[in-house]
Amino acid sequence: MTYIAAIEALADPTRRHIFESLRSRPKNVGELAASQTVSRPAVSQHLKVLQQARLVTVEPHGTKRVYAIRSEGLEELRSYLDSFGTDILAAFAAEITLRQTNN
Repeated sequence: MTYIAAIEALADPTRRHIFESLRSRPKNVGELAASQTVSRPAVSQHLKVLQQARLVTVEPHGTKRVYAIRSEGLEELRSYLDSFGTDILAAFAAEITLRQTNN
C-alpha cells in the first residue's frame, strides 16, 4: 500500500512542483528552493514527506544533501494505476462475451 503515501504526497501542489523539479537531475535543497515560492526550510519539509513516501532518495555530498527521484517509488505508483487499466479491459471483455452469447 505504498502507493497511498505517494498519492498523498503528490496531492500537494508545492510538493508536486518540487518533485517535478527533480525530473531533469538530482538537486540539493538550495537549488530546489531557488525555483519555489516557499522558503528553504519549507522545501526541506516537503522533501521529507516525499522521502517518507519513498518517492525521492537523499544522499549526503559533503555539507549538502542531494535529492533524486526514486524510480522504484514511481513503479509502485504506476503498478497501482495500471491495475485500473487491467480492470477496465477485463470489464470490456466480459461485456463483449455477454453480448456475443445474447445474440
